[in-house]
Amino acid sequence: MNRTLVDRIADAILYEGYILYPYRPSVKNRQRWTFGGLYPEAYSRAQAGADASGNQTECLIHGSEATTVEAVVRFLHLTARVVGAFDPPLTEWPAEGAPSYRAVEALRIGDRLFQTWQEAEAREIAWCGLELKNILERPHRQEFTLPGRSWLEPLRGPDGKVAGVLAREQQEINEEIEIAAAAVDDGLFRLTLRVLNRTPLHDAGRVSRDDALLRSLVSTHVLLGVRDGEFVSLLEPPEEWREAAAGCRNVGVWPVLAGEEGSKDVMLSSPIILYDYPQVAPESPGDLFDGGEIDEILTLRILTLTDEEKGAMAAVDGRARELLARTEALGGEDMSRLHSAMRHLRPIEGENGHEGVGSRG
Repeated sequence: MNRTLVDRIADAILYEGYILYPYRPSVKNRQRWTFGGLYPEAYSRAQAGADASGNQTECLIHGSEATTVEAVVRFLHLTARVVGAFDPPLTEWPAEGAPSYRAVEALRIGDRLFQTWQEAEAREIAWCGLELKNILERPHRQEFTLPGRSWLEPLRGPDGKVAGVLAREQQEINEEIEIAAAAVDDGLFRLTLRVLNRTPLHDAGRVSRDDALLRSLVSTHVLLGVRDGEFVSLLEPPEEWREAAAGCRNVGVWPVLAGEEGSKDVMLSSPIILYDYPQVAPESPGDLFDGGEIDEILTLRILTLTDEEKGAMAAVDGRARELLARTEALGGEDMSRLHSAMRHLRPIEGENGHEGVGSRG
């Protein structure tokens, strides 16, 4: 699978909702992680299905039983980060054991600010080299476990003493991936892939969404590749396969052709509705992490933050600091590129049969 042209749009999906404007924990957004969350089954049932525990991708492949498919399931594994303070500061970090600390929302040490936050680690689970004949009418299932872990990062002040700590913890996640194929016409196959969150969760009715998220697959999407065959567009299928395309049942995802326009060897199954061959706008200087982002408006809003607000934003994590630095470094020409763009011009017939110029998309 050639991911050179696909990874940028896939990463934009992966981090959609990672940090939303106004980019500061003290002014909390109502809800982060709004796309592609797969929650523990027990939590999903307790919420009457409002939050899904699985998704399903179905698409069409033109090929033969020897056609080979590969799949990469991508998502974020969240990390709870708690800031702790030591009163008084520790003169040295203990060689063994974890020292007791006082959990706080934020802690300033010298000129640096540290804040309690939810971080995220990108995860990938890949299946390679599955021939269609091996999964025809016989689903292939596999379970995966991401083990939980916890670790501490001491925070030293200008005097070298340990004034605080970042305590990080990831919960264990159990997931199941199922892939199957079925012949639907001569040389045409339907591929089905399901991703399910099998993580056990006790007393699910009392668990908050934030706690459930720590045991969830966040921003889940799938990259599919094919060799000795090709994917069929579900948006614009050939006429003879239109009915088969309409019969594909996708749950929580929208599969579209991806990569270089005209190629048919990669499909992106996204939790966000996209068209075939999606691209990040070339004018965009980088990800702003905001659902439905409008680069110019968000950039201008970042530039109007006070120094104190910018300091709080920089304290969120490395991605927020990079976003702030990149935005402040934009010049006048960069801002002009964000102002407007027109694409896909085509002639249209106006009144009295006169041709004009229009746009689509």
